[in-house]
Amino acid sequence: MNIFVGSLPFSIDEADLRDSFGVYGEVTSVKIITDKFTGRSKGFGFVEMSNDDEALKAIEELNGASVQGRTIVVNKSEPKPEGERRSFSNNRSGGSYGNNRGGGNYGGGNNRGRY
Repeated sequence: MNIFVGSLPFSIDEADLRDSFGVYGEVTSVKIITDKFTGRSKGFGFVEMSNDDEALKAIEELNGASVQGRTIVVNKSEPKPEGERRSFSNNRSGGSYGNNRGGGNYGGGNNRGRY
């Protein structure tokens, strides 16, 4: 089962997270999500456990727990349906900047003069 872990302290590392979940059963993988430019933790990650019963017990016990002074959020990770994935552009009609719905290179539509 894939488990989402949010509100993580920025100082926690994957080994610490593995240890926290390892108390409940076998952890097959741990991934803390980091900013691709700075390498700094984004404060959330994913833990995968091979046994669903052990994973559910970990979720139940760790959700709301305090880790290094922060209350973490732990729940079953559900993949987003394909249609709900984030897009990096709201550009729908050929412009280059912003939420451009009116054409042109500098916004038009909803951009109202901001560059």
